[in-house]
Amino acid sequence: MEGYCLKDKKKVEIKDAQQVTMKNGKLATKGVCPICGTTIYKIGKAS
Repeated sequence: MEGYCLKDKKKVEIKDAQQVTMKNGKLATKGVCPICGTTIYKIGKAS
């Protein structure tokens, strides 16, 4: 799954992706950027 890294300013493949539920009940994907190690969130159901 791809996400946008704010530090690198480009789309990257999310490493160690996990599906999480946010406080408002919506689903999101949480993972790590393989380049810089920053946490990446992608809102929406993981495919």
